[in-house]
Amino acid sequence: MMVNLNGTLLSGASPSLTADNRGFLYGDAVFETIKHTGQKALFLEDHYFRLMASMRIFGMEIPLEFTLDFFEQEFLRTIKGQSVTAPAWRVRLTVYRAEGGRYMPVNNNVNFLIQSEPLDQLKYPQPNDNYVVDLYKDFYVQASMLSNLKSNNKALQVLGSVFAQRQDLQNCILINDRKEVTEALNGNIFLVFGNELHTPPLNSGCLDGIMRKQLMAMADKLSLKVEERAITPFELQRADELWVTNTITGITPVVQYRRKTYQNQVAIKALDLLNTFVA
Repeated sequence: MMVNLNGTLLSGASPSLTADNRGFLYGDAVFETIKHTGQKALFLEDHYFRLMASMRIFGMEIPLEFTLDFFEQEFLRTIKGQSVTAPAWRVRLTVYRAEGGRYMPVNNNVNFLIQSEPLDQLKYPQPNDNYVVDLYKDFYVQASMLSNLKSNNKALQVLGSVFAQRQDLQNCILINDRKEVTEALNGNIFLVFGNELHTPPLNSGCLDGIMRKQLMAMADKLSLKVEERAITPFELQRADELWVTNTITGITPVVQYRRKTYQNQVAIKALDLLNTFVA
């Protein structure tokens, strides 16, 4: 597979990052994970503006060429450079600060790396009949704006994923340092209570997710009222439905959390609506 390093296509098997890479050494990098149809990147404008905001918060210089159209063309170049074809692609764009310094960088210039991975299907998949989750309580999400960003600092998600695998779980739900429900390991969460759709607020420390934004915007079309509020772990067992959402899988309804089993009728309707954006 080919990767795109600063606009140059290279073999993914060839070393493209040095030992002084700041993303590797200090997590000094931000990234976006985007679903691409092979023709267009879904929700690209939202991804682009989130990336720009993250770079500003990190104090990175934003090159003049870093326009939305620039990245759109670089995504297409990277996908067309692959040796395989696929119905859709998972594209990761990583922007990392240039080499130099230790904690204190010597400058704020940046490099970018684009990777693309084939997906089995174009549309967002239908529900998994065996999606079981539980709480991960060994470590907590910090309830701060830094947690809203997609940065390379993902130790919590890595450790939680190891825990989930050992417990034969498909995912885990994270809580913050106030013991509030925050998000899942790989996406935001939504709870359905009748005709209401509840999700943790950004000040809980959850990711400012692109799919989260799409679902909140289209809730009216599903006759759902959206409420952003603090959610306790106890409330998870009162919900009619529990969803995990991200830009690659769309909506994944949870089947079971501890002794609670969930419905998925609203999730299926939401998936059908979401898939109209893919066509």
